[in-house]
Amino acid sequence: MIRTTLITTLALTATLALAQTPGVQPNDIDHTLKPGDDFYLYANGAWLNRIVLPPDRVAIGSFSIVADNTDKQVAAIIDDAAKSNATPGTNKRMIADLYHAYMDEAAIEQNGMATLKPQLAAISAIKDQHELARALGHSLRADTDALNNTNFHTANIFGLWVAPGFQDSDHYAPYLMQGGIELPDRAYYVDDSDKMKSIRDAYTKHIAAIFKLAGFTDPDARAAKVIALERAIAQQHIALADNEDIHKANNLWQTSDFAAKAPGLDWAEFFRAAGLSSQKSMYVWQPTAITGESALVASQPLDAWKDWLALHLIETYGAALPKAIADERFAFFGTTLSGAPQQRPREQRAIVTVNAVLGDAVGQLYAERYFPPAARAKAQAMVANLLAAFHKRLEAIDWMDPNTKAEAIKKLDALYVGVGYADHWRSYQALVIKPNDLLGDLQRSDLFEYQYALSRIGKPVNRHEWCMEPQTVNAVNLPLNNGLNFPAAILQPPFFDAAAPDASNYGAIGSVIGHEISHTFDSEGAEFDSKGQVRKWWTDADYAHFKQVTGALAAQFDTYEPYPGVHVNGRQTLGEDIADLGGIAASYDAFHASLQGQTAKVIDGLDGDQQFYLAFGQIWRTKIREAAERRQVLTDPHAPGHYRAETVRNFDAWYKAFNIQPTDKLYLAPDQRVHIW
Repeated sequence: MIRTTLITTLALTATLALAQTPGVQPNDIDHTLKPGDDFYLYANGAWLNRIVLPPDRVAIGSFSIVADNTDKQVAAIIDDAAKSNATPGTNKRMIADLYHAYMDEAAIEQNGMATLKPQLAAISAIKDQHELARALGHSLRADTDALNNTNFHTANIFGLWVAPGFQDSDHYAPYLMQGGIELPDRAYYVDDSDKMKSIRDAYTKHIAAIFKLAGFTDPDARAAKVIALERAIAQQHIALADNEDIHKANNLWQTSDFAAKAPGLDWAEFFRAAGLSSQKSMYVWQPTAITGESALVASQPLDAWKDWLALHLIETYGAALPKAIADERFAFFGTTLSGAPQQRPREQRAIVTVNAVLGDAVGQLYAERYFPPAARAKAQAMVANLLAAFHKRLEAIDWMDPNTKAEAIKKLDALYVGVGYADHWRSYQALVIKPNDLLGDLQRSDLFEYQYALSRIGKPVNRHEWCMEPQTVNAVNLPLNNGLNFPAAILQPPFFDAAAPDASNYGAIGSVIGHEISHTFDSEGAEFDSKGQVRKWWTDADYAHFKQVTGALAAQFDTYEPYPGVHVNGRQTLGEDIADLGGIAASYDAFHASLQGQTAKVIDGLDGDQQFYLAFGQIWRTKIREAAERRQVLTDPHAPGHYRAETVRNFDAWYKAFNIQPTDKLYLAPDQRVHIW
């Protein structure tokens, strides 16, 4: 699935419990600032001034309130499972065993690298390109995300993604993705700024340290070879902004043609080892990268590839290896790359791992305990209101051809909206979890997920599929499914609170719901029809207008500069920015429709519209370390929260609500305000 999510994963890597009262937080507003000069700081300045980042956090914010509460809820579920002495093979027993395995540091130290030693020996024994292709194929895993194409598949030169086919959206198909680098993005390898050079120097030292801890000879020389190889790989990668062009990704190759289109790798052996030898065709998302990386298999020294394979194997499972290796990994990836001086407590990391490996098992228990049917019904009613508001907005558009408009409305009417949790749960009965073998558990889990992905190829698409568990604090749009997921965990305060005024609920969770609905028609979603197929359903004139208006929004975000010389890339964040714009518009309409002609109650001196826009501004509050925010700007399709909050500058009602004047810094002349849906 293409995952067009609400927030960056980075923003959820740290949580902090913060007390909240229902609705807008008036004590968090900085009244020394003008809302028209910096709306984000006006809405959140007092909060930002008093919040101090703990040493084990890279970021905290509104999402952290929900994430921290959810972590406590999940911890209670895991604790109950751990004490239950449940029957072997049941979900509760698997949850308990995996948690015990993560927490059993003595067993991890005792096991050392025993599980990896046979695999490392096999890598060391590779003697030619044929065997190299076999090793690369064996390590292929379905752990990539087509939209957020970062390092989810560092263990292999490529990543596999199984999703509805671009040209046949009724059946699942395999997509081959660029991979092979550990740093977050190609820019970390090819940018010669002092900042990036210092990161590469630190990365080279980190690689050498890992080799030394793992008992390899000549660790410095090996590290130099690996960094040179990864830089060569990164030079073949396409940038994230280009990666989101669906038409560039819609390349269906016959597997028999790979040898001619991407020479260098023994593709027949690669596919055989990967379990894909019977596959007749697959989509190639980044053809130039696949061709370039394949050529490197033949042109780069075999010893460099062997060291690269060994390093990536160790790094992938570093959390389950002896403490010295795990600590070295955190020192680089946690501190150097993200700026966190200290690791989160082990029990919190254990919860993250259990959620990642057994997400649906935990999610089923979470939904039963924390998301009753009444809460689901309330959320579904709010979704219905937002869909109705968006429907009216589509009908009122005056720039769209009637045929295009009819297709857009057809797509909206066919949209599946999942609220809370899926109707069916994954089975983990084929997965073996042992309470004293964390490394083996993680490897078996990765293979389990890969085999599950392969088993879906060619089968009919489930349009009601979920890609998030109920305990996930996020939301997602799935363009290939024409569907949305709103997990139970995000349907909590401060996003949704039954005790809060409608104005703040619509400004917060309403804009979230509207955001995901809007993804259906963003720069990416607009390429898919009502069945999730890539198809041109716009007239040329309509599409030209759409590109012109969205280009103006991209240009608006290009001007944002969180650090000197570091600019937001408006093309890279465009899909999310369009979704924010449409989400606010639809939710504002739904809020006013809910008033049924009445005037919203004034609370803390704030009228309804002021509450609405402040609630939106306050959900994007984030205190983040510089290293982490720099990384986000380079590698994430979401703009920093500061600039997402300032999307309000495109709405006439915001100007009226806060008496914004032409002399204010955020002021846009009426003809410069971007309106799409």
